[in-house]
Amino acid sequence: MPPEMDWSAPWLSGWRARGEGLQHAWRTGAPLPGLLSEVGAAQGLSVRFVSQAALPEGQAYEQFIFEQGQVPTRENLHDFFNGLCWLRYPQTKQQLNRLQGAEIARQGVQNTRGPLRDALTLFDENAALLQAPEPLWQALLAREWQRLFLDLRPLWAQARLELFGHALLEKLVQPYKGITAHVYVVPVPLGLDGDAAWDAWLANSLSADGLRHKPFTPLPVLGVPGWWPENAHAAFYGDATVFRPRRAPA
Repeated sequence: MPPEMDWSAPWLSGWRARGEGLQHAWRTGAPLPGLLSEVGAAQGLSVRFVSQAALPEGQAYEQFIFEQGQVPTRENLHDFFNGLCWLRYPQTKQQLNRLQGAEIARQGVQNTRGPLRDALTLFDENAALLQAPEPLWQALLAREWQRLFLDLRPLWAQARLELFGHALLEKLVQPYKGITAHVYVVPVPLGLDGDAAWDAWLANSLSADGLRHKPFTPLPVLGVPGWWPENAHAAFYGDATVFRPRRAPA
């Protein structure tokens, strides 16, 4: 049976409206692909969700979605969050899949994914989006953790961090201090509001050339003010195994 989740957790605030009811129905025994497809059809989603058994042996997962418009889905939390992401950010998920499909068509399925498919997979699994004042961005990119989380702490009231990666959300069902997101280094424009607006902006910002160089920076998500009780104390950020400084150039 799927585990219970704390939908009051701050990182799930944007997912609760879609996810809580779906999770309840799933826990009662309803098949996950059917639940996701029903909600997706109601909102006009162009893909539907099917059992993992529909994926032919040897075919790449992303290629199957690209060619068939069907998302193979297992009965687990990883694919639950992946389905929720399709429902919340449909344009972005379609753009990521288009880029995967185009790269597979160009290169075929190799033993290694290559830089672009690696970056696309990383985005899909572990990305986060940040809308924040410039000083927070400067401290984040410099990995100045004390400045980011302590000196500039009041500015976080003006920021919005949204987790996109479904593997990242899965990890946070059982939180631990070291969970780290890959923040997309293109800032969400200040003033942009609502899931549909974020989705349209993000889908339009993603390109093969832009993603090939892995435009991400790390962020230990439980360091975000208000996201974890222990980070109310400055000593929380003294753990250098989690809050690692930027390495000096060799």
